[in-house]
This record gives sequence, C-alpha cells and structure tokens, in this order.
Amino acid sequence: MSMRAVVITTLLAAATIAAADVRAGDFAALQPIGFSSDGNVFAFEEYGVQDGSGFPYSTIYVLDTRKDTFLPGAPVRVVIEKDGGALHEARREAHGRAAPLVDAYRLADTPGILAAYNPITERSSAAHTLSYDAFPANEPFRRSYALMLEEKSFEPQGVCGSFLKEVKGFRLEMTEKAGKPATDVLQEDTRIPESRRCPTGYRIGGVVTRMNDDGSEVHVVMILVKSLGFEGSTDGHWIALPVRLPK
Repeated sequence: MSMRAVVITTLLAAATIAAADVRAGDFAALQPIGFSSDGNVFAFEEYGVQDGSGFPYSTIYVLDTRKDTFLPGAPVRVVIEKDGGALHEARREAHGRAAPLVDAYRLADTPGILAAYNPITERSSAAHTLSYDAFPANEPFRRSYALMLEEKSFEPQGVCGSFLKEVKGFRLEMTEKAGKPATDVLQEDTRIPESRRCPTGYRIGGVVTRMNDDGSEVHVVMILVKSLGFEGSTDGHWIALPVRLPK
C-alpha cells in the first residue's frame, strides 16, 4: 500500500467518529542504531503498536548524512498484520531485512552518543528548545550546543484539508554552537511532506552525536512529529535531521 493510501485510510477512519473519545494514540519508540565509521551514514529504528488496528510495527531508517536522503533499500518497514502479532516479531523481521545495509556500513560498530533525550513522557522539559553537550567530558573540555524550534502554520493540502484547518511545519535553528552564540538555520519548511501524515505539532526529541576520525562531527537531531491519528487521536513518529560540523 502506498504512503498516500495509508494516510487516506487512517484519516477516513478518523472522520467516522468526529466526537470520539480521545484515544491513547500511537507514539513510536526510538532506538538509534549507529553510524558508519566516517559518519556519512546513520540509522535508527522506530517501533510500536498501531492505534486502532493493534498491529505491531518496526521501521528502520538509513540516511546519508551528507545529502539528508535515504539510502537505496531504506526505509525498511514491517507491520505484522494479524491478530495476536507480537512487537518482537515486527522488530526481528525489520532488523533481519535491514541487516544487509547495517552490515555493509558496519553501523552497529559505531553507535554514537545519545547526547540528549527529551521524550514526550518528560513533563517538565520544553518541547521546542534543547541544550546539550556534544560529548561526555570533564567540564573544561565540553562543547555546548542549543536548538530552538518554531512551528509554522500551512494550509492543509489533499486529504488533510478534510479534517484540519491548518497543518504545522517548523523552523529549526542552532542558537549555540561549541559554546558560542549562533543563528544557524538547520531546517525551514516551505511545504509539508506527505510522509508526515497531516502534522499538528513537533517536539525536539533528542540528539545523537558522532566524532569522526578527522575531527569533524555529525549531530543528528531527532524530531517527534505529532500527526492526526485514528479516530481523532494524536500519533507521534520520528524524523532525523543530520547536521555536519567541521573540525
């Protein structure tokens, strides 16, 4: 089934009960997998159980951090479409199918550092700002960074216009770089990709870092995309924004 068909099917289900009780929603878990030795490739997994169908799923994304594009053969998507399907089945199958890519770039050998993690379950933290040190070290050797996300409103297109008055994009800026003030725009949406499934909001979910052999760095900013889900609930899925930092 195409991504457009999935979006349409999900949103038509949402429209059938306009005043439905709020559901738990499908908020995917995040698991970084690792980098290639040169930092040019990064992979992560998101997994969970679909709201409504109850089907477990796992998706493994493998990105070229220089071009911010998926490698051929990625993403690897698995959904166990049967009653009683187990999450571990979906994850095992996805990892098996992604193994050629993961092994080719030896991604498990270089997991990187989960330098910051800001899950939606963390009630006291801010959704749109995040500060972190790139790598663990004693205080004099740390390099600090900060991010700020601003949501932007767009007119909904296609099927999203049947259910939402507006959809959300975002602007992401690095406001501190290696301890110094910065105004680096990392992402500014001019349109909303269909793959975001009618987005209604965003959260800076974390940063995974890698120090390359030549002293350059890769910081992958993980963004949780909130979107319209089953019967009016909110779902949460992940996108990754790689940032290349020279030595």
